[in-house]
Amino acid sequence: MRVESTSPEALNCIVTVGGPLSDHKGINRKGGGLTAPALTEKDKADIKLAAEMDLDYLAVSFPRDAKDMEYARKLRDESGGTAWLVSKIERAEAVADDQTLDELIAASDAVMVARGDLGVEIGDAELIAIQKKIILHARRNNKAVIVATQMMESMISSPMPTRAEVSDVANAVLDNTDAVMLSAESAAGSYPIEAVRAMARICSGAEKHPTNVKSSHRLHTTFGRCDESIALAALYTANHFPGVKAIISLTESGFTPLIMSRLRSHVPIYALSPHRATQARSSLFRGVYPIAFDPASLPSETVSEAAIGELLKRDLVQPGDWIILTKGDSYNVVGGTNGMKILQV
Repeated sequence: MRVESTSPEALNCIVTVGGPLSDHKGINRKGGGLTAPALTEKDKADIKLAAEMDLDYLAVSFPRDAKDMEYARKLRDESGGTAWLVSKIERAEAVADDQTLDELIAASDAVMVARGDLGVEIGDAELIAIQKKIILHARRNNKAVIVATQMMESMISSPMPTRAEVSDVANAVLDNTDAVMLSAESAAGSYPIEAVRAMARICSGAEKHPTNVKSSHRLHTTFGRCDESIALAALYTANHFPGVKAIISLTESGFTPLIMSRLRSHVPIYALSPHRATQARSSLFRGVYPIAFDPASLPSETVSEAAIGELLKRDLVQPGDWIILTKGDSYNVVGGTNGMKILQV
């Protein structure tokens, strides 16, 4: 619609592209600039409910900048919640410049390319380039990233995706997103199971592409933490030592496997942790597979063998394979990963 005139209570508009309009729809303005706050009263109540439900992730709609995410985090903390915050990037202001985008990403635990509202605000011609930019900046900032909205829209009413949808999903995978997300296809469509299977099939096919086994991620930057250094060293080794079939990360918070998953690699990463929340969160990270494992309950000299045993009993590695194992000198300490071993099964 095009706005013709305004009053304190209404916008008087001319419909330029018609179609069916149902209830409970949002409003966007191309170019952004709406003054509505990111967090409504219902959002604030939902943050409290998320804390009561002990959720792993909590998505915040329409954040404009880092301050909106910082406010959401304050409300989450006051509610006693621990959910990681996902910023749904869907306002023009959020992608107006690199500084705003990077600050918003840094204030989040993960980000979502919410292409529906974002496409309306910035225009469809700009959307794909912005999507690629958000994925790149999220990975540079060591945050998980999700691509969502209309990925397989035709499968709401069709058992097969279009070739354009196949390309769309595969393109996001080739850009190294952590997750692709279905919406109406699985929530309200006629073929939810087929849609999930099709998306999984396309992701697996795209991940076989040779570009996904090479990485130039952060080649010319310095590392700020010990565990970050170990994580990136492990991936560099895995990508350059052909015998390595798996990486085992003994992790408290999931940070080390998160950093590992920022690099392109064909080597699977197994996040072994005693904490349910860490296992659940790390399942979102690309190429990371969580396994319940408590190293503190074992004699220190048997931990490495027991960790490899978890992979052996699941047929994830075979005798003779090489694996990389990262761990800390002590357990139950966040950020304590300070060692890497190369071991043969």
